[in-house]
Amino acid sequence: MAIAAVSTVVEWYDFTLYLYFAPVIARLFFGGNGASLITALAGFAIAYLLRPLGAIVFGHIGDRFGRRRMMLLSMAMMSLAMLVTALLPTYPAIGAAAGWLLLLLRCVMSFSVGGEYTGVVAYLMEGAGPRRRGLITSCASAASEVGGLLAVGVSALTVHLLGVADLASWGWRIPFFVGAALAGGVWFARSAMEESPDFERQAAAGAAPARPLRYALTHHRAGIFRSFAISALGSITYYVGITYIPAFLTSVGSLSEGMSLWLSTIAAVAVIAITPIVGALSDRAGRRPVLIGLTLCSALLPAPLFWLMASGSPVRALAGAILLAAVAGGVSAVGAVATAEQFPGEGRLTGLALGATGATALFGGLTPFVAHTLVTRTAWPLVPGVMIALVALLVLPILLRMRETAPGGSV
Repeated sequence: MAIAAVSTVVEWYDFTLYLYFAPVIARLFFGGNGASLITALAGFAIAYLLRPLGAIVFGHIGDRFGRRRMMLLSMAMMSLAMLVTALLPTYPAIGAAAGWLLLLLRCVMSFSVGGEYTGVVAYLMEGAGPRRRGLITSCASAASEVGGLLAVGVSALTVHLLGVADLASWGWRIPFFVGAALAGGVWFARSAMEESPDFERQAAAGAAPARPLRYALTHHRAGIFRSFAISALGSITYYVGITYIPAFLTSVGSLSEGMSLWLSTIAAVAVIAITPIVGALSDRAGRRPVLIGLTLCSALLPAPLFWLMASGSPVRALAGAILLAAVAGGVSAVGAVATAEQFPGEGRLTGLALGATGATALFGGLTPFVAHTLVTRTAWPLVPGVMIALVALLVLPILLRMRETAPGGSV
């Protein structure tokens, strides 16, 4: 379980590095003109659409052949894609082809991550004690956020230490080489993992579904719908409220790239701190009340916090980023276990692929691009906060009708 949680750090470092490094990538791979940042964010959104497909394919492997095999395969794919990204030629060398090659590799990474997160969430929940599932499963969220912290920290350090010329010629490759090396090491660590006890039970009883997709669509339609709703809120709060913030602060908040990345690094620390607290709280108070409280916060707070961050003051920007990150981290923490508990062991990964990962593709990968486009066209910095609030208001009625899934409740 420790290896599963820690290795997620590396997978999410590799995946979120693109967003945190987006202003640099825009210059190096998309020409550096006025529309280059939007193009870079659009590339992230397009590649993200492959995440549900990856989740379904890897979910089939995990439900049919085991969680361990699935997680080994996803990490191998991510390691190779990260290494090739570090070796890519840039726009000055080969023109527009650089951007297309980067997009292709982003598609491979997105496909890989599609199976990674759901596999780790299921693995942790299935190995945890019934009354510690919230705390243990929140480790998957915390680990992904540690990966994000590592990504933004390495990005900030690279930008800070290198001049513009060195960064453009070779320095930008350093974070990607770091990710490739870490991912290769994690693959070897994962090879020593034991199989999930829940899957071993299924295998011993002959209960593992031969056609996981058909099984999930037949038996888990309600669970798919609920996990979609929970993940929609978790995705938009995370990707708009955390990973989009450096680009927002650079373009709207009038802060430098380096300052924006350092503020985001501090906010990421706040997320990591709040995640296990919220996970443990959901074990004591239940998933439903904690989710409802966080949904109300998501409806009321983001717009004022984006106003703070757009003020141009580093202090106000830091306060807004930390508070917004805390809300997003809380939703991710309880959402991880709540979505997994919508399904029994049989077909769990495929159910999560259809519900949770489907929502992440729409409300995670697309929303930074949509938010940035709307902010650019309307010159209204509150747009990202309003987007989060609207999703929260749509999800709230579903959560109010959802039955408790913590021990003592029923799905």
